[in-house]
Amino acid sequence: MSMRWFFKGVKGLGRPPLPQISGNGLILRTPEMADFPAWVALREQSRGFLAPWEPLWPEDDLSRSTYRRRLVRLRKEAAEESGFSFLIFTEETGQLLGGITLSNIRRRAAQTGTLGYWMGEPFARHGFMTKSVRLLSDFAFRTLGLERLEAACLPENVASIRVLEKAGFRREGYARAYLAIAGRRRDHLLYGLLKSDLFPPDSAAP
Repeated sequence: MSMRWFFKGVKGLGRPPLPQISGNGLILRTPEMADFPAWVALREQSRGFLAPWEPLWPEDDLSRSTYRRRLVRLRKEAAEESGFSFLIFTEETGQLLGGITLSNIRRRAAQTGTLGYWMGEPFARHGFMTKSVRLLSDFAFRTLGLERLEAACLPENVASIRVLEKAGFRREGYARAYLAIAGRRRDHLLYGLLKSDLFPPDSAAP
């Protein structure tokens, strides 16, 4: 897999540089205000497609003010290295495809983060999310120095299961009432990926 990453500076004093990852025809970068029109259009267009797999959307979820507050929170998390959020674009045309997050990063003995993602309905089932998960996994292990990634999905979410397993994640368990999805607590399948799964100890990778 070909992957490049760098930390992109942003305008304004006191704002830390933000990571941008590219490879395999995709760019993963931190959301900006300029992305709002494309983001809100894709989320609205995909509402029916995404709603069964996500927490309930607040009434103002697609408003500009909520989006702005979200950016402030995401930049704070990135500065603290407690989480990183990316929008997914095609490298050739800059088309927005979806989003992917690495959240709840725990250091010390854990060295673990939690993966989450969404794909716009027009771009689902084309392999974009599998490529994105692979890019973010590489970034998490080789750049952030994590040792383990975790993810969860509904048992009937066949597409998400396929993404995780294609990206190397292994099913590790079953959690009852794990998250509130579409307004009610739902059981989830639990998946994990180790750095050593992708980079065995005898490989050249760090």
